[in-house]
Amino acid sequence: MASDLDTVRVLRALFNDMPRAPQGLSQEETMAWVQQSMTEYEGGDMAYMIEHITRNSMLDIVLRLREDGYLKDDATFADTLDLLATPDGRKSFMDRCIQAQKSADATSRLINRAKREWTDPLPLFSSDPGMLARFVRGELSGPGPLYAEFKAREDVREIGVFEQAPDGIHEFSWGFVVEDEGAWLFYVADVWRRGTVGCFDRFFSAWHQAMAAGAAAFSASEAPADGEHDAHPLVPTCLQMDDGIATFSSLALQTSGPMCDSETRRWIGEVFIDHMLPTMAARVVDPNYDFPLPSPATH
Repeated sequence: MASDLDTVRVLRALFNDMPRAPQGLSQEETMAWVQQSMTEYEGGDMAYMIEHITRNSMLDIVLRLREDGYLKDDATFADTLDLLATPDGRKSFMDRCIQAQKSADATSRLINRAKREWTDPLPLFSSDPGMLARFVRGELSGPGPLYAEFKAREDVREIGVFEQAPDGIHEFSWGFVVEDEGAWLFYVADVWRRGTVGCFDRFFSAWHQAMAAGAAAFSASEAPADGEHDAHPLVPTCLQMDDGIATFSSLALQTSGPMCDSETRRWIGEVFIDHMLPTMAARVVDPNYDFPLPSPATH
């Protein structure tokens, strides 16, 4: 294990430029001083908290590397402490950690691929045709048991999602869809039960994979004349996919047109919900499914 001296040295390097409470303060005075320091910190109390969390994460990483990594070498450890003592150095160190994690993840995916035969998971769910028809017609179901389950989750309550019940809810057997100010928000039960946060990026990848496959199939089957391809898009031109971070959803489809447009609603119901979303969700929740690397054009 890393020694107490090692821990002290890392702490001094990491927090040398953070404000410190004067000695001799009572507990109440210390709390007041901390609150004032957080308020006066550049960027406010949220920036202060994020900075503390980031530096404490670096502390854990450095001590772990000191125990059983490349920082067991004293000279390398000393150089790293010098690096951590400056803002630019801390950023450089975290960039290295992020790149190392990406490399480790990529290696893990390659190993998984080598170990198993690649298969595409079956669609995660199906939708009742009657519910799809009601969605296309714009007939709301209102909140049901799955909406209640989602709202009761601790992470949902902490973030403050749906402090007031939204007016436009379509509940299905697999989750629910919320209509909210020019967007359809999709909440999939199997996703939130596994952890919504870990699926944001995977849904983004799943969407672009579906778009690329659809475009390839369309080009092969339709073979439109020059200049006609853009005139017959697979996705209505008014729609744009957005990740679910802001709404704590699986994903969102935003529209630049009226939400009552029948053709848009038909595409979302009969194409996206009935065919695309079940396959996308299955790939997202399958830990062994590796999305193809996106091309630069997809970003």
